[in-house]
Order: sequence, then C-alpha cells, then structure tokens
Amino acid sequence: MSKLDILSYNLEQLEKLILDMGQSKFRAKQIFRWLHIDRATSFDDMTNLSKDLRKELDEKFEIKTLEIYDVLVSKIDGTRKYLFKLEDGDIIESVMMPYDHGNTVCVSSQAGCRMGCKFCASTINGLDRNLTVSEILGQSYAVERDIGDRVNHIVLMGSGEPLDNFDNVMQYIRVISDDNGNNLSKRNITLSTCGLVPQIKKLADIGFPVTLALSLHATDDETRKQIMPIAHKYSIKEVLDACDYLFSKTGRRVTFEYSLIAGVNDSFEHAKKLGQLFGMKNCHVNLIPINPVEERDFTQSNKQHIEEFRAILDQCHVKATVRREMGRDINGACGQLRNDTKSKLGGEA
Repeated sequence: MSKLDILSYNLEQLEKLILDMGQSKFRAKQIFRWLHIDRATSFDDMTNLSKDLRKELDEKFEIKTLEIYDVLVSKIDGTRKYLFKLEDGDIIESVMMPYDHGNTVCVSSQAGCRMGCKFCASTINGLDRNLTVSEILGQSYAVERDIGDRVNHIVLMGSGEPLDNFDNVMQYIRVISDDNGNNLSKRNITLSTCGLVPQIKKLADIGFPVTLALSLHATDDETRKQIMPIAHKYSIKEVLDACDYLFSKTGRRVTFEYSLIAGVNDSFEHAKKLGQLFGMKNCHVNLIPINPVEERDFTQSNKQHIEEFRAILDQCHVKATVRREMGRDINGACGQLRNDTKSKLGGEA
C-alpha cells in the first residue's frame, strides 16, 4: 500500500486523519506546524510527538520534497530560475524574482500545458500531467531553503494553466495561506489564466481574495483566436463578464495581461480599442514585452512603441504599466528552460 502524501492535505483534512488514527485533534496542528513552519522533512524531526506516533506517521505518510535539478542565476537582475525533477522523471520550472518589497516566486501548476497559446513555450509539447498539491507547494519551499529567505509573494504563472488543475490549485491556496502554517496572505497570491470562464466563476464563488491575472493579449475575438485557441471556446465578452462577476464577489481588481507582439496586436488602433474595453473598469493592464521563443516567429515591440502604446491607454484613463523584464539572459520565457533541458536529455525527463 502506497503512503499518503501528507503535504497535500489541508489542516481540516489532516485533523480527520489524525482522529481516525485514535490521536487527539491537537496533534494535527502540531504536525501541520512542523510541516509548514519548521519545514520538517522527516517525522523523526517532530520532537514533541511520541516515538510511537512518529513511527505510525512514517508508516502511513510520506513528506515529499522537490529535487533541485539545476539553478540559473541572471547576471542582469539576480533572478533565479529553477528546474525541479519530479518522482516520475519529468521536469518543471520555477522563477524567483527579488524585488524591493520581497521575494516573488513564479510556480508551475502543470508539467507542460494544453492551452496552445502561440507565444508561449510552455505549451509547445503539450500537457504531461497536473502537478499535485505538494509539487506546487514544494517549489516555493525549495526556493526558500536555497536562498535562506522567505517568499513573500506567489504568482501561479509558470508552466500550465492553473484553472485547468482547479482542485489541486485551490487546495494549494488553502494550505499555503493557512495561518497555522506558512500563513502567506491570499492577497499576495496572483493566479494567471488564459480565460477558462466556468472556472473563473467557480473561483469567484469560493471567494478567495487572490489577484486574478487574465491573459487577454488581443482586443477582438478574431485576433485572439489566431494566438490563443481558448478564444474559439470563449469570446472576449464572456471572459470579461466572468471577470466582472469575480470582482463583484471578491472586490479584488483584475489584472489584464497584454503581451505586445510586433505587427500582431501592438498597433495604436489596438491601444485605442483596449482603452475602450477598460475605460470604465476598475482594473489594471500589464503590458508585457514578449519574450523571444526559438520555436515561434513572434518578435517584441520596441521600447518606444510600447511606451507610446501605454500613453494611449493613459489618455483613456486606463491604469497600465509595462512589466519589468526579468531573467532575459537565462531563458526567461515561461517553459523555455524546461523544453531545452528535456531536449538535451533526449526526451527522457
């Protein structure tokens, strides 16, 4: 019988499991704190538990940790890009970005991605599988061990579509934000999506006050269909209506991600249309100079053009900023390092 993955349980679930073992409920909180505050990697470390209980826990559960396969450090800005090797040999990646306000880690929610966005390296080889709760959690925990410092913000913007792994991502948010454990504020979590409308509404109904970052990248459905296959299923209007619903439920302003692709979606006419879409909304637009990806022929808009694009949004009273480029010298595009590594390993990873 395989052992249970203890890091994938929230406190309430762990309490039930501990009660079923004939133990007092408060033991679950002790164990939870060992796992998520003290970051114990062995039940033997849990010194306020009896030896018999530690032995029983070790027979029933396992504490899974991620193996760091490689780390690349940007000479430009100190960004650290991590490759982790999973139990099944697959590879995932995370990025740690140091800011004045603290450390932000971009985590993956899937190994690969099936959304097919044309500008993204993560989806080139499709989806291998969903990540477990402990595999998502283990990324930031491993980074904290490596840098010797706390992670203050999490962005679910790595490989994969978080809302395509809905149940595990929601459980991950419950676990990492529990005030009996890691206690990361949900307001310090940003969840990116290409626009899975039903799941956005489910997220709204759960009511987690996370920040939703909607990957829009076009101002009309036809252009969006050319670069994002999800647009064949959900129109821009349907996506924006779902975002409005989330705002009405949580009061959290939505961020709209807009990757500027030269000659595709970066004309000043596009900027005016974007201004018309958002002129009356309480939202923020994040303009992204697209990262070059070897397998794609898209090119980045030049800096002056991007600034002029932003200025048009400003004239339309739309709050917009240009995302600071991080880790460009270490395969900064999402999924790019993973793909390169798997290629070098001959597909064995």
